Amino acid sequence: MELRYEKVSAEKIEELTTMRIEVLRAANRLPEYADLSEVKEQTFAYYRKALKEDTHTAYLVFDGETIIATGGISYYQVMPTVHNPTGRKAYVMNIYTKPSYRRMGIASRTLDLLVQDAKSRGITAISLEATEMGRPLYEAYGFVSMNDEMELQG
Repeated sequence: MELRYEKVSAEKIEELTTMRIEVLRAANRLPEYADLSEVKEQTFAYYRKALKEDTHTAYLVFDGETIIATGGISYYQVMPTVHNPTGRKAYVMNIYTKPSYRRMGIASRTLDLLVQDAKSRGITAISLEATEMGRPLYEAYGFVSMNDEMELQG
């Protein structure tokens, strides 16, 4: 196995978008025939803009020339608070490893690269949404469940 962690540049947006669709299918338990063409188109546009503006960092992990894992982190600004005087935040997403490569530390290494990227920008307010499968990874890294946040549905 020849693993390579590659920070994504504009030249790899197509590959990154393809992996994002694979992540969504897996996380939402969607069949291959589910139409995600609109999501794919919007995802490509998001990556093109966000990578250009440096508001998103993504990694693709390769075994030789085969993409076997991915992960991303988006950066955004909210109003400053006592606990976050800069108001700068980061949101981790798309941590995914293909099934045959799981339990090898790949997701953990990808997560670490993303967190280090955020910290290098001076951002310490980092959050994510965990799937049941991903929760042990995030807890082991030091993420904790939040009690005070709410979301409006619909």
